Amino acid sequence: MKTLPCLAATVLLAACATPYQYAQLDGRRYHVTPIDTYPVLILDVDGRSVNSNPVQVDPGRRMVRVQAPPGGAGLRETRTVALDVRACTRYYLVAVKDNRLASDFEVRVEHEEPVGGCSVKVAQR
Repeated sequence: MKTLPCLAATVLLAACATPYQYAQLDGRRYHVTPIDTYPVLILDVDGRSVNSNPVQVDPGRRMVRVQAPPGGAGLRETRTVALDVRACTRYYLVAVKDNRLASDFEVRVEHEEPVGGCSVKVAQR
């Protein structure tokens, strides 16, 4: 009877030892100097709504829908972009506009940096 609790404890400890890999998408500007970039609101990732910034996602190809600040006509445009997200990386996404009155924009990854406390698995032979 004592082997069952020991087996359960072993399984739980093995699960804790597995490194959790994730990435983060951030809608804030990293560099504030460029006058043609603007922060974005991340609306959803892979069709699932999000309500935090930064957004934690699993690595892989992600479809990200963002919204830029309104242009001169007050329209809030959205764009969906495909991102190949690497583990343990934070991506700063921005809207690039021709001028502040434009509603049209492109989405760009402005900066990438490692996420602290995240461990990338080392390939085992």
